[in-house]
Amino acid sequence: MSAVNDTKSNSAVLYLTGIPGLEDIYLWISIPFCLMYVILIVGNSVILFIIKTDPSLHEPMYIFLSMLAITDLGLLITTLPTILGIFLFKSREIGLDACFAQLFFIHSLSCIESSVLLLMAFDRFVAICNPLRYTSILTLPKIAKMGLVCVLRAVALIFPLLFLLKRFQYCRANVLSHSYCVHQEVMKLACSDITVNSIYGLSIALLTVGLDSLLICLSYVMILRAVRSITSHLESLRALNTCVAHLTFYFPTLFSSLLHRFGHNVSLHLHILIANMYLLVPPMLNPIIYGMRTKQIRDRLLWLIAHKGT
Repeated sequence: MSAVNDTKSNSAVLYLTGIPGLEDIYLWISIPFCLMYVILIVGNSVILFIIKTDPSLHEPMYIFLSMLAITDLGLLITTLPTILGIFLFKSREIGLDACFAQLFFIHSLSCIESSVLLLMAFDRFVAICNPLRYTSILTLPKIAKMGLVCVLRAVALIFPLLFLLKRFQYCRANVLSHSYCVHQEVMKLACSDITVNSIYGLSIALLTVGLDSLLICLSYVMILRAVRSITSHLESLRALNTCVAHLTFYFPTLFSSLLHRFGHNVSLHLHILIANMYLLVPPMLNPIIYGMRTKQIRDRLLWLIAHKGT
């Protein structure tokens, strides 16, 4: 394939990568991806519908859960066209500007999701460690401001990436090793020095995933201390289980980030598999982890199913 010319061109074309060597069975490979997308759409849509239609669920915990579901659906809309385009239609081309737009939304939404998980941990911290002030601390106006801060933080951190990428001349092979565009991959195609991009990208990872996961761990350490002093061992295990559920988002993200920077000897197939799993699996599991395991949502869903059948 021809490389992108040694000029900054908005019409430059990049090529995304599916799974090299398995092009003949792409149609079969698309089946599990389609299934994952269906689960993601249905699961998060059901969560949003239940919370919206049940006034008793208009509480901080469920509002944060709605934010998480909206973010997951945003990630779906951002990645669905390119991933399914590759496996269903073998369409690998993506324009440079379209690639920049996709990576902006992927990184921004991932940052927002990390922030929302932190807010959910803060909600549990206040509810368990300071229950008498819960309603005064987490009011609807304050929750709205928290959500706005999540969005503004993501945009403020990710938007400069576009300028850092736009200044490059792309003169190397124009083939990405992912099914979608991310900063770590696009910057490797530049024929200029990418040190600034590498440092800034690492800084973003530390300020979002690193800082948020640390604060979540600290909040649950304090929750566990409070729970152990007032409740049974079983309740402590439940609190710990919730903390582990929160961290399921961070482990794949951290592993994928480390693989990008230090996994030079790892096979391309493993890179692609992990890249797709880290982006798709957490949003698919979130409705189960945070929704179906929540008694109020589970009971409401069962009630809707029972009344629909009568």
